[in-house]
Amino acid sequence: MPRVWEVPVHDSTRVRDVRVAAGAAARHAGLAEARVAAAELVATELATNLLKHAGGGQVLLDLVGPVVPAYADERISVVQIMAVDHGPGMPDTAAALRDGYSTAASLGAGLGTCLRTADDFGLHSTPGRGTVVLARIASGPDRGAAGPRPAPLPVRAGGLNIPFSGAEFSGDAWACVRTGERVTLMLADGLGHGPQAARASSAAVEALRQAPHLPPSDLLRRMHGALRGTRGAAVAVAQLDIAAGRLSFTGVGNVGARLRRGDTWHGLVSRPGIVGSHLPVHLPEHQEPWTEDCLLVLHSDGLSSRWSPGPAAHAPSSLDPAVIAASIVRDAGSPARPVRDDTAVAVLGPFPPDRSS
Repeated sequence: MPRVWEVPVHDSTRVRDVRVAAGAAARHAGLAEARVAAAELVATELATNLLKHAGGGQVLLDLVGPVVPAYADERISVVQIMAVDHGPGMPDTAAALRDGYSTAASLGAGLGTCLRTADDFGLHSTPGRGTVVLARIASGPDRGAAGPRPAPLPVRAGGLNIPFSGAEFSGDAWACVRTGERVTLMLADGLGHGPQAARASSAAVEALRQAPHLPPSDLLRRMHGALRGTRGAAVAVAQLDIAAGRLSFTGVGNVGARLRRGDTWHGLVSRPGIVGSHLPVHLPEHQEPWTEDCLLVLHSDGLSSRWSPGPAAHAPSSLDPAVIAASIVRDAGSPARPVRDDTAVAVLGPFPPDRSS
């Protein structure tokens, strides 16, 4: 089930809490002790930076599946560490990553340490809005192996999952799977909150992983059977055929979906219903052309349908999709207005061709 560790960081005592949570998440994921220590180090540095430079914020630790296309082996475990704040932002993110750069009379090695330690690292900051920092710590049976790996795709996915009121489990879940030249992104919002909602959304993820070759409408029908006996869920499925340059979308319930092409955004409409309980007889698949400047955002109703794309959603393709997802959530709220429900955002976007997998 979608286990999430959320730690608000507003005083120095919470730095230890973040380190403990990072260790728990890494061990829960089955990482080797060396990578557990790496997760604890990175999380501690990010929490310390929140206090020094932003006056506080939150650290989110999540167990995510293989992130397309960085981890092709589904056996690899990944701990995602995200630090989000509404602070003053950084005018020069490149300088902030250099050792010795500091605006708080410190050694200035924090972000540089995170960059060197993490398997993936992402950073986006907007002056006056705040900063999002992402680090992933991964391990697996073939991590670093010299054997053949699938060729990287020109797209990648990432996301953020925040449980309601600091709960242990989120009722939302997202997943992305690859089958040849097809990538399928799914987001499920289990009805209600807590473990029972998480059970429903987890069943949708498992159904996707068992049959990733199916088109979106058939996947939803398969999920409908898998979710019987659960509370049910709102589910959206988007499948990208890279060779054809075509995105197919089908959704049931109130999962939001927006597609950006160039500078223009438009919504993708789901059908009323509940997967696992009341599935529409007809599940038409909406088709959209996919070009290299496209970006797809799926989100649960914890994020208002009136959210506005901020600077991160229009950033260059070098920005990690999970950072975009966190920036969207951050910009839609404030420290005084936390998320109103379990909130998941998943993003599918371009992967720069000059970056290795």
